[in-house]
Amino acid sequence: MKSSKSFIDCKERKIKALTIRNLPPSVAEALEREKRRRGKSLNQTVIDLLGQGLGIKGTRSNGLGRLSGSWSEDEFSDFEKATAPFEEIDEELWR
Repeated sequence: MKSSKSFIDCKERKIKALTIRNLPPSVAEALEREKRRRGKSLNQTVIDLLGQGLGIKGTRSNGLGRLSGSWSEDEFSDFEKATAPFEEIDEELWR
């Protein structure tokens, strides 16, 4: 059994650097894409993703929030017209 002192020492230590070995190429590629999408350094991207994954930093986002409210009235109207057919129910399909 560990002493309480070693438990306290462990809690007070902070990780200043982290090395990840055997990173699969698919993960490395996904990190590179995410880094470019966010416009941040790889280091900051990994820190942000770890925080999000652990539930301690921010909320997960698909990145579409930055588009919110950015359409003009004309663009919104065009979108509504273009997607209107998806709102229609084809009665023949539901018989």
